[in-house]
Amino acid sequence: MTGSHKDKSITRRRAIAVTGGTVAAGGLAVAGYQAAFADTGTTATDAAATATTTASESAGSCMTLMSSVTEGPYYLDNALVRKDITEGKSGVPLTLRLTVVDATDGCTPVSGAAVEIWHCDAWGYYSGYTTANPGGSAPAESEDGSTANDNTYLRGYQIANANGVVKFETIFPGWYTPRTCHIHLKVHTGGQKEDGTYEGGKVNYTGQLFFADDIAEEIFTLEPYSKHSGSYTTLDNDMVYDGGGASSGLLTLKAVHKKDPSKGYKGFLTLGVDPDAENTGAGSGGGGGEGGTPPSGAPTGTPPSDAPSASASS
Repeated sequence: MTGSHKDKSITRRRAIAVTGGTVAAGGLAVAGYQAAFADTGTTATDAAATATTTASESAGSCMTLMSSVTEGPYYLDNALVRKDITEGKSGVPLTLRLTVVDATDGCTPVSGAAVEIWHCDAWGYYSGYTTANPGGSAPAESEDGSTANDNTYLRGYQIANANGVVKFETIFPGWYTPRTCHIHLKVHTGGQKEDGTYEGGKVNYTGQLFFADDIAEEIFTLEPYSKHSGSYTTLDNDMVYDGGGASSGLLTLKAVHKKDPSKGYKGFLTLGVDPDAENTGAGSGGGGGEGGTPPSGAPTGTPPSDAPSASASS
């Protein structure tokens, strides 16, 4: 499938992705990376060395991120502001760190930006749509043995710190037909934390994060992922990913233990947005991409009540 499947009704917005930062961003590469990993036990020397290597490998990588895409049919406007979104869901640990910068002002950090993410569990189920069939053969979502809240697991917000950094503790997403492994995200500005959620403001960007096929396919041989059998959609055949690497949302991933993928991964990417822009697509949650019905062959759970009839990527 190609980019022709993307929802063309979504407003195109200027945004950039920086894999590990860029030297041109006034030292943001090293500072942002150190800040992102400051709570993991990594020493300042190790972080600086890693950041220097990453920056040298990605010099000039201040690229244009793919245009905003549909939020998909599985968005819920009830995510909590929290770092750990797993709620006991089993899977390979993923520490996700994203840095939000202003693409219109020399890639300066956007302090206070709210990054919202949501994704499926190890078997392809989304909270709020736990009866939706992920395709192939998978146990029922209720058989995973977790005590997670069926309306909130694997969903959450984080507010960017002074370096524009947000951090999430989650699990490596599974897959569902006909999509590749991915994480949804929105970048919000102008709102505020209220009663444990994020209220007000506007959505500047709606997009998706992706994973290299070789890493994803290795993860899917492990428990509990291996209990979901069927045809996995690779990046080349995904209806949303357009082959642009980091500029299309492909995460940089680092294994916690090189010889044992079950120990988890750290994933990072820097997102540049225009804080004055607004992603004006219809849908729940104050805009930011349309709901849409699942593509043919996709999970069959009930989509949001305001979803349009036209097919859209999820």
